[in-house]
Amino acid sequence: MPNNPVPNKTDETQTEAVEQTPVHVDHLIANGELAAENAWRVSYDADALPEQRPAFVPLALWQANQEDAELAPLLTSDTELTAELGKQLGNAPAIAIDFPAFTDGRGYSIARLLRERYGYSGEVRAVGDVLVDQLEYMRRCGFTAMALRDDQHPEDALRALSFFSVRYQPDVEERQALFERRLADNK
Repeated sequence: MPNNPVPNKTDETQTEAVEQTPVHVDHLIANGELAAENAWRVSYDADALPEQRPAFVPLALWQANQEDAELAPLLTSDTELTAELGKQLGNAPAIAIDFPAFTDGRGYSIARLLRERYGYSGEVRAVGDVLVDQLEYMRRCGFTAMALRDDQHPEDALRALSFFSVRYQPDVEERQALFERRLADNK
């Protein structure tokens, strides 16, 4: 019997189909509420524009097609936000940041930099492996929309977003820490 393993054709075909198919997520939380619709698709295909629009596409593909108003950039978690890129992203109708795994926190930093350093004021959407447990932290870093992973329940997400009534640390929405707000109130 030869030691040359034959690749599993079924696995290769399934992997290709997943990588090339635009993803539509039904569980979208936008501005703290369950979104009525989710028009935007997410395409991870770096070589071809998706047929369905509007769509988030990989950064390089968006940069090559910025004149298309129905396209927006999809940033990977290893995207380096330079001053030039930050300025360029300011023209995007929306920005999606991919979370390849829930343990990868680089997307939080990207969102915070977009808001605080580069002044981006449009929609910043979390896509990929997005769990209910992350939503409050995402909102505090500047995400305005979160596309939940399919096994996450939107009702749990809405509950999680309203769980904390007071935040101690500053964030992109509240620039002062709680103690600073209390000191200002006592003056």
